[in-house]
Amino acid sequence: MADVSASSAREFARGIAAFWEQRLGARLLGVYLIGSLAHGGFSPRYSDIDMALTSEDGVGAGDLEAMRAHAAGLSPVHAAKLSLFWTDRGFTIGRFPPLDRLDYLDHAAPLVERARVGPPRPALAEVRAYLAGQPFSGWADGARRFAALAALEPEDRKPYLRALLYPARLVYSWQTGRMGSNDAAVEFLRAHAPDGLDTDLVARALQCRQQARDPDHLFAERATLLRQAEACATLIAAAG
Repeated sequence: MADVSASSAREFARGIAAFWEQRLGARLLGVYLIGSLAHGGFSPRYSDIDMALTSEDGVGAGDLEAMRAHAAGLSPVHAAKLSLFWTDRGFTIGRFPPLDRLDYLDHAAPLVERARVGPPRPALAEVRAYLAGQPFSGWADGARRFAALAALEPEDRKPYLRALLYPARLVYSWQTGRMGSNDAAVEFLRAHAPDGLDTDLVARALQCRQQARDPDHLFAERATLLRQAEACATLIAAAG
């Protein structure tokens, strides 16, 4: 996948916001940047273009399909990186998990804002219950898959690097109940790592991301992901 600069990503996001203004009219409440474009640490190679949308009554499947077609028309490269989180005025429907609600509450950068609405702040117990579910099981499954690979294919480079970094993201949110950048999470991990977690490998993965390099030089340590998963599983189990 081609690299995307922060400035071109923001310009693309403004085009998506304009699409929603036209599509939803008075139903639209706001369109925002979240993720690394909002809170820092954007990687031209590895970051997604994360956006949040609030409207009176959410959006439908047809709206989302039309957005994807419009995005592809603006830029196929940018469209492949677009990730939209959306909901209604009361945050009762849509796609907006707890960590992304925290990101919205703490970091959202408005592109269009007619009325700022927000959910109750997810409590630490809710954040932990979310992290202990699919996010952890999905990452652990990926860790086992990567550990068993004989070679790192080009399409696996981005998910492999994310798998290496994920322990920092998990520990940061598990302990603080907040959403932060990869840089902040790795720095936090230095002082708060669970027993048995290889913090040096996580730090080297962050350096790889910052330098927009291939993670092939880290592939020899793929089996370490199994120990990383065990250390994080122990952290989760300790909380009951």
